[in-house]
Amino acid sequence: MSVRVLIIDDSPTMRAILMSRLAEQPDIEVVDTASNAAEGRELIKKHDPDVVTLDIEMPGMNGLDFLEKIMTLRPTPVIIISGATQEGNDVTARALALGAVNCYSKYDTTGKLALNDSGELARLIRDAAQVRFRAPVAEPAPVAEPVRMRAKPTLIEESRGSIRRDTRLIAIGSSTGGVEALQVLLREFPLDCPPTVIVQHVNPRFAPAIARTLDRACPAQVQVAVNDMPLLPGNVYLAAEAEHHLLVRGTSKLHAKLRRGEPISGHCPSVDALFASVAQTVGAEAVGILLTGMGKDGAKGLLAMAEAGAHTIAQDESTCTVFGMPRAAISLGAARVVAPINRIARHALNKAA
Repeated sequence: MSVRVLIIDDSPTMRAILMSRLAEQPDIEVVDTASNAAEGRELIKKHDPDVVTLDIEMPGMNGLDFLEKIMTLRPTPVIIISGATQEGNDVTARALALGAVNCYSKYDTTGKLALNDSGELARLIRDAAQVRFRAPVAEPAPVAEPVRMRAKPTLIEESRGSIRRDTRLIAIGSSTGGVEALQVLLREFPLDCPPTVIVQHVNPRFAPAIARTLDRACPAQVQVAVNDMPLLPGNVYLAAEAEHHLLVRGTSKLHAKLRRGEPISGHCPSVDALFASVAQTVGAEAVGILLTGMGKDGAKGLLAMAEAGAHTIAQDESTCTVFGMPRAAISLGAARVVAPINRIARHALNKAA
């Protein structure tokens, strides 16, 4: 069965370009196009598409308000189609925090309209079509033991706010739905949180805007990771370099290292690469957190952290946009705790046993 897509964009040229990029995909069908939010709203009701592509910078429309209505009234996987400006990137990052599942740039790295995207839009649409939205869970259900678990994960309630002083570093991996999840998680991190490093699967050009969006939600400072940057308490560092893995190195003092390399587990930067470096460098003094995302990146790395003695946490299925990455980690026995997104911070900061 084909993935049914609705394109919403005020530019006839852009609508034609997006349609042409999908025309030769046998498993994707563009069911209709709209030039503004009003048309888009009616066509969503008419076609009930599997995926919506949304130009959030359309004139005469508050794209964030429209997206919020979609996610509230008729939750649908939305891919944001972004322009080349910093303002456009900031809006895109805020849209991801509201629940858009991914973003796609109209332009190449030079700022020119991309003539060929090598199938990126089609790939994003296929991934988005696998997203199934659930009603919010106010209180978590008891966690069942997953298949092939080496040890049953625990859910232990702790008072919020205290930090175990033997935690030198927190490492986080996330993908589809991750910006929204990170916003919830980091909101609970205090000003003096342990240094925290994040790999979020996203087009690297959007990473600085995502860092700014998360910084507004987090008491600690959120910034883009730079090579050789010291990792300090009260700071959160986001991977942002294309074709570079974010690693942690050091002995008495920890530093971020950016290393050019091939994709690992299908991604660069890779969560597996980050977690493996943390297992090697920080060992039992680290906390690893694997959040919502497609695929398996991070599962083997979280297992390496667990085997090194680190405290490891996976987001539960009820609050994941996509349960792929946490599920893979749980099936390996890599997660010591499985918890809903609104409970993960207390487990991470208290390093609950």
